[in-house]
Amino acid sequence: MTTLEKLEAMFRQGKITRRQFLSKASALGVAVAVSPALLGSKAKAATPKKGGRLKIGLAGGSTVDNFDPATFQDIMMQMTTMGFLRNCLVEQDHKGDAIPELAESWESSPNAAQWIFKLRKGVEFHSGKTMDADDVVFSINHHRKEGTVSTLKAAFDIIKDVKTDGKNTVIVDLQNGNADFPYLLASTRAAIVPAGTTDFSDCNGTGGYKLTEFEPGVRLFAKRNPNYWKTGRAHFDEVQVLSIADTVARTTALKTGQIDVMNRPDRKTAHLLSRAPGLQLVDVPGALLYTFNMLADTPPYDNNDVRLALKYSVDREHLVKAILRGYGRVGNDQPIASVVKYYASDLPQRKYDPEKAKFHMKKAGKLDQVFKLHTADAAFAGAVDTAQLWKEHAAKAGINIQVVKEPNDGYWANVWDKKPFSACFWFGRATADWMFSVEYAAEAPQNDMNWKHPRFNELLNAARAELDQEKRKEMYVEMQQIVHNEGAVVIPMIANMLDAASKKLMFENVAGNWELDGMRLTERWWFGS
Repeated sequence: MTTLEKLEAMFRQGKITRRQFLSKASALGVAVAVSPALLGSKAKAATPKKGGRLKIGLAGGSTVDNFDPATFQDIMMQMTTMGFLRNCLVEQDHKGDAIPELAESWESSPNAAQWIFKLRKGVEFHSGKTMDADDVVFSINHHRKEGTVSTLKAAFDIIKDVKTDGKNTVIVDLQNGNADFPYLLASTRAAIVPAGTTDFSDCNGTGGYKLTEFEPGVRLFAKRNPNYWKTGRAHFDEVQVLSIADTVARTTALKTGQIDVMNRPDRKTAHLLSRAPGLQLVDVPGALLYTFNMLADTPPYDNNDVRLALKYSVDREHLVKAILRGYGRVGNDQPIASVVKYYASDLPQRKYDPEKAKFHMKKAGKLDQVFKLHTADAAFAGAVDTAQLWKEHAAKAGINIQVVKEPNDGYWANVWDKKPFSACFWFGRATADWMFSVEYAAEAPQNDMNWKHPRFNELLNAARAELDQEKRKEMYVEMQQIVHNEGAVVIPMIANMLDAASKKLMFENVAGNWELDGMRLTERWWFGS
């Protein structure tokens, strides 16, 4: 690693300030080679221009993709919500704050158990229908209805009733107070759709672009919505999204101009992309969790000593260096990142310890067990390499991990949360309650560990309604400790949000809550001159 690369890594990791980075880089005489993505939003500040066709290459997309917000899984479908084809009531900005989107404003009762949302007037769906409160109530209840498989069901279980008060007001009554409730309405799956929708194939939304073509798992094509209600957003004439699962193929497409932007570049060679003519890296600290879930109701993963042994058997520092190449930091087997409120900063960092790993595996009586780890790079870029390195780490503890490489296509439908031990990724949520509710709560549809912990669930319900901030923090810290010590998940590393793009693309204040500028690049970015 060159001196400049070391400086870049230190800057990304927050070890030196922007001013220190620029000063040291200048001393090396290489200031002109510094990636604009490292210099902050001012390097990209300009007046947005309209026009052009944006071509996106995604490490996502499946032949089973569809536009039903209660059933879709893949990033191609999730991105359709975020100002692209649809909108939510609430938007999460680049600072992580909840701001109005289709809701013009909101207020709560003093105990945060009732929320009143005032809707924007005159917003139209692509079909020409005016959005109103009936559409909002239908969209929320779509995730609450009996028999739903929506991943938002667990989060929305806190809703007691949702009703209209005229055409432009929606009232949501909760089971208990929840000061974080508006954040739930900024989910990629919380899109507002027309009331009564049963066929979602035309993706009739209120977003900045209208769907014109869609081939599941292959491509999506859309044109700008001339009646888009947001000013200063949705700058491209057309947007084409291509599913390119292979990282090399995606990178080649970017280098040759077949696409303008890609997600999940190979972190081992990402620094080379930043130096390629006409290309740039967009590197944003965030909370992209690389995880390995175990089904806690399936032997041998129902034994916590087995789970602890596997947690101690992975060399996290090595993975951050070898897989993330400095674009991230070590994880600590709990999903609340340091950028999220109520992060348990005093929780001891778990280290690689082959002796402890062997001790717990021997205690479980499973030293002769073969642990099949199912993975594919569809889970996250470098997932297969991560599993292979982990296999080597675990071998030093006498633990036998067998890596099972699965097909990328259909991974989320056929492998994740189906196989007893598999790879996954999670975008960090804006609040601890949101993260815990959608994945770690006992009845959460996306509980990919089938993990149930009575004390954890008791705390989750209590913390949600607690208005005393100190008491609330204590409960969330205890929940992180429980997951760290007893959860059925290994979280060895937390990656920065890393995308690669043509330098023709301009942007400001890139969000780190999800990839591709919070999945809103189609709405926020534009082509420069």
